[in-house]
Amino acid sequence: MLLADYAVVSDGKLTIVGGGWSQTGPEPASFGIALLIQVPWDQANTLHTFAVELLDADGAHVVLETEEEEQAVAFGGEFEVGRPPGLKPGTPLDFPVAMNSTPLPLEPGRYEWRLTIDELDRQDWSVPFTVRGEEAQT
Repeated sequence: MLLADYAVVSDGKLTIVGGGWSQTGPEPASFGIALLIQVPWDQANTLHTFAVELLDADGAHVVLETEEEEQAVAFGGEFEVGRPPGLKPGTPLDFPVAMNSTPLPLEPGRYEWRLTIDELDRQDWSVPFTVRGEEAQT
């Protein structure tokens, strides 16, 4: 998983612009998240689910309030990767994902995007970042 200014999937590959940052702000900025999920050979041709959720420094879900509702900052879906003919047994299969967002009004502090696949997570399936406060500009 990688934070970027912009990310897109094209022809089964990720294109990333301004990738690899871990600090932003203090003003909200648009951003992208790039994922490259490697599906094990024995998990091909099986429906999987994934979710990417924004957590605060305490591990709580970040919730944004609108006039209509409160909503957790997250995205996800289902995917299934098939094995192409002639692929050597045991070869992992790539599933690239790109998501782009409008600016999020986050308070200064530490945050983390966390990925879960089939409701499982691992420590290396997350990417932390910091939103700087106004005082960081001087």
